[in-house]
Amino acid sequence: MNVSTGGRRIRSRGATAALVCAIILLPGPGYAAPGEPDPHTDKSIEDIRTELDGLYREAEVATEAYNAANEKAVKQEKRLTTLRADLTRAEKRVKDLHDLAGAAARTQYRGGDLAATGIQLLLGDHPEAALDEASQARQALRGLVNVSETQKTARQELGEQTEAAKKELRKLESSRADKAAAKQKIEKKIATAEEIEAGLEEEQTRRLAELERQRTRQAEARWTDSGGPSGESAGKGKGKGNKGKGGGPGGGTQASGAAGKAVSFAMAQIGKPYVWGAVGPSSYDCSGLTSAAWAAAGHPIPRTSQAQWSGLTRVGLSSARPGDLIIYYNDATHVGMYIGGGQIVHAPRPGRSITTAPAASMPILGVVRPGA
Repeated sequence: MNVSTGGRRIRSRGATAALVCAIILLPGPGYAAPGEPDPHTDKSIEDIRTELDGLYREAEVATEAYNAANEKAVKQEKRLTTLRADLTRAEKRVKDLHDLAGAAARTQYRGGDLAATGIQLLLGDHPEAALDEASQARQALRGLVNVSETQKTARQELGEQTEAAKKELRKLESSRADKAAAKQKIEKKIATAEEIEAGLEEEQTRRLAELERQRTRQAEARWTDSGGPSGESAGKGKGKGNKGKGGGPGGGTQASGAAGKAVSFAMAQIGKPYVWGAVGPSSYDCSGLTSAAWAAAGHPIPRTSQAQWSGLTRVGLSSARPGDLIIYYNDATHVGMYIGGGQIVHAPRPGRSITTAPAASMPILGVVRPGA
């Protein structure tokens, strides 16, 4: 062997080992080729895949936690804005009523008739009707005072609601900040994981690809064994990877109506990258894709996979049809859209693009149906 060539190979393997050492969740100095455990760590390609899958799962859990915290904070911000606007209007009305009651009282004290136009404007169903008798004026004044006191009480209650909403928002903002910080830490680990994958030798990369193909075949078999439906196709999707008559795999009945529109939208996004917290149009995360697809179909649904699982109608796995959402993992932290033929379209994870995959490629929690 040429000494220079041997030196380069040693340095190349050393660089890969250094990348492996860098990742927090993957201890050990390096990985070996498939079926040949590394003499230092006893890690095989299967071990690498398992470790990397775990890291990306952690990333997705962090993503959904951040999305949920952000959604709650945004809703609270809107609620607080509405409460503040209502409070401003209430304060103005209390002031107007107070001024009008004072003017009316002064008029009566001087023995004059009460000019009723202002009172009618605020209290009456017919502002054009003027009060022209003193007895009516006195009755209106009493009503005005009562309304003014009622408005003061309402304004006080509204002020208390506004203050409570401000406190709640501060808590939600703190939670959002915590989730964002956790997400940033995960992003650093993801970057290191991507470096590790990029640093694998050609043979290792080939073996990883073969592992993925084996998993795909196994997942397709699991879908059949689980009693999941087959034979349907997706709607008229325009994305890559469409097969069969309806634009999806399997052939058979097309998705129609809102479900068909949702499937078509999701399929048209194939090839766009997964980005944390993204809801389009150039990138998506898993629940960002499904929520955007159903919004495009005219049926807005909750933003996160966990909210979709808890808020939408659940159906049996054997009843799944194109457009339904399949929720994955016990904590409901991943979601894909069923497109028929035992396939889903989904945004898989950081570093990957929107694609189709076997519906049973991950542990299924259940199926939900938007618009049901």
